[in-house]
Amino acid sequence: MNVLFIIVDDLRPVLGCYGDKLVKSPNIDQLASQSMVFSNAYAQQALCAPSRVSFLTGRRPDTTRLYDFYSYWRVHAGNYSTMPQYFKENGYVTLSVGKVFHPGISSNYSDDYPYSWSIPPFHPSAEKHENDKTCRGKDGKLHANLVCPVNVTEMPGGTLPDIQSTEEAIHLLNVMKTTRQKFFLAVGYHKPHIPLKYPQEFLKLYPLENITLAPDPWVPKKLPSVAYNPWMDIRQRDDVEALNVSFPYGPLPDDFQRRIRQSYYAAVSYLDVQVGLLLSALDDAGLSNNTIVVFTADHGWSLGEHGEWAKYSNFDVATRVPLMFYVPGMTTSPASQGARVFPYLDPFSHIGGSSPQGQSKTVVELVSLFPTLAELAGLQVPPACPKMSFGVVLCTEGRSIAHYLNISEGEVEQGKEGSDDTERCSNEEPVALSQYPRPADTPQWNSDKPRLKDIRIMGYSMRAIDYRYTLWVQFDPSNFSADFRNVHAGELYMMDNDPNQDYNVYNNTSHGWFFKKITDLLKH
Repeated sequence: MNVLFIIVDDLRPVLGCYGDKLVKSPNIDQLASQSMVFSNAYAQQALCAPSRVSFLTGRRPDTTRLYDFYSYWRVHAGNYSTMPQYFKENGYVTLSVGKVFHPGISSNYSDDYPYSWSIPPFHPSAEKHENDKTCRGKDGKLHANLVCPVNVTEMPGGTLPDIQSTEEAIHLLNVMKTTRQKFFLAVGYHKPHIPLKYPQEFLKLYPLENITLAPDPWVPKKLPSVAYNPWMDIRQRDDVEALNVSFPYGPLPDDFQRRIRQSYYAAVSYLDVQVGLLLSALDDAGLSNNTIVVFTADHGWSLGEHGEWAKYSNFDVATRVPLMFYVPGMTTSPASQGARVFPYLDPFSHIGGSSPQGQSKTVVELVSLFPTLAELAGLQVPPACPKMSFGVVLCTEGRSIAHYLNISEGEVEQGKEGSDDTERCSNEEPVALSQYPRPADTPQWNSDKPRLKDIRIMGYSMRAIDYRYTLWVQFDPSNFSADFRNVHAGELYMMDNDPNQDYNVYNNTSHGWFFKKITDLLKH
């Protein structure tokens, strides 16, 4: 099987196939209708570079030693193999389009080429204009705004990065069809990452009067101050700066909150069009029946919940991601010769979404992508990492979740089923571990993105099906060590009666069991 790996930047599961009633995402929903969809999938850190390096190497941030943007794991931690590298070493042509690795030093200014990719990765030329002043304000002048619907013909080069990435990915699919080589094609889309820049016609899909505020737009009373993200990168955009909002907790005006949410949705529908064009091209090339398609995001994004915007936290809105696997013959029976699996659907005319082919509520993590894709492609699954794995080139800290994909066995629910390692799974519930660093106990200018040398506290968060438990502990950046005897703050949310994680019951609950479980998990 070939692999088409679609990674989206900052996409929370606001998709029709995840039950969102407002969004128009017919093409992603159509993919879901042929896929196993995981409704409880979580990233390891709600920041682009650490998350991507984590799932592309199959190691957690404490093993890649990357919590910011400023180091390359092969030099700084260990010479770990990556998922595309493993496929390349097993005879695949590996191709990267758009934002797959985070560009810059965290991927050696080369997207880890030539280790991971067969040819140099493609970056759209319009990428360099992403933060330029290209948003026309009410004053008629151009600004670097957060909310930025645009006329594409007026943009530099008359295009946008994701449009260019789709065109290149389609070109590569056609090359692969001609050469008949096995391929692993990773396509990284920018939107809905800020600035919320997208073709202005997508606003028509979301009249402002239909846009609601977050269900919990206030800062929770018992939220420890260390847990709050003060969304500095949003504040620095021209349109937000003009609002003069007080730091760190001052709320954005309601009407502007609605405009951000409207633009986020519009950007998602623009992304859906790109995904639709790409999948339709997979059909055109006759590759839909022998290509695994994985669709996910590097992390989520807060849209006003808890008074927060952006990512940079351990809440579900920041760590939860869409995750679906289309595996021909496994998640769906192969299409008859010539039948279209993914006909393009226009979000402006298509009514009604498709429901997922199969849905699993099992809690899973992005660090499991590497072993899962290896297993689905019929490659040997990389071994589980030993406790100290800095010197081990090929191993994974995730576990394959391929056994959850067999739709014919009926809907998979949360639980302990499907474990092939009795000792490790005998009394375990599936959990996801995420983490976030902070420079101080209270919000300050670098709370969202502290550099390694400034990290003093690490928030480790354990998400099970019925709770989220987070500990903020002392952290020493010189030797990458966390001190669980020095807990600065804690959070405990019980999902049954608090699904939005608004009521922290850490201080009025005995949580020795949670503490033991999270420390045991982190040791292993």
